[in-house]
Amino acid sequence: MSTPGKLYLVPAPLDFGCEPQVPLAHVMPDATLAAAARLTHWVCENARSARAYLKRVHELHPLALPLQEMSITELPREVHKKGDHAGNFDARPLLAPALAGHDLGLVSEAGMPAIADPGSSVVKAAHELGVEVVALPGPVSLLLALAASGLNGQNFAFVGYLPQDAAERGKRIRELESLALKTGQTQMFIETPYRNAALWQALLQVLQHNTRLSVSSGLTLPQAASRSDTAKNWKQKPNPLANDTPAVFLIGR
Repeated sequence: MSTPGKLYLVPAPLDFGCEPQVPLAHVMPDATLAAAARLTHWVCENARSARAYLKRVHELHPLALPLQEMSITELPREVHKKGDHAGNFDARPLLAPALAGHDLGLVSEAGMPAIADPGSSVVKAAHELGVEVVALPGPVSLLLALAASGLNGQNFAFVGYLPQDAAERGKRIRELESLALKTGQTQMFIETPYRNAALWQALLQVLQHNTRLSVSSGLTLPQAASRSDTAKNWKQKPNPLANDTPAVFLIGR
């Protein structure tokens, strides 16, 4: 019986869908890119974006195999839509290459797989099957935003997306604000591009004057910005967000 390969969690740059893209060497550790170039078996969020990323890697580190000869498997569509963090998806079949002795890469469209992205089911399955998990260094938007916020970095929670319905969204913002003010725990959430403006207006309408609101957008891109102020002061300023740029929102005290 062959020795199992390892599961490598391969971070991707945060410029997915953005123009222009940032040179990989500016935002990714060279050792991470070299490790990615050696892998020939992949599980990904989207095969097309995974191939595009690997083409960029190839410009710095030649790939072990041509792209058309690699094994690239997508996570199922239901995992994309509903996530796989609740344990409802059995990812063990995806680990077959690792059980056969091949190192296997897990990659999402941006940032670290399984962090605010699908992939946790694959990592869980690897542990269950005795496959060693190796997380490679790279950009994680949530931690970059938290570090730049000035809010509590010792106690924080990421809560994903807020409801799209206006009434439910307002209710959720009040819940998170109450928790942040009562416990000091920073509350972090994200929104899909083109909904930034609606979320920003909802935050300013609901948050108490002295609650601190921080937003980081376009992280690692030339237009990257991180700003933090009280809700009261934000109401006197223009909206700091481009509506089409990925953003991380944080509230605290």
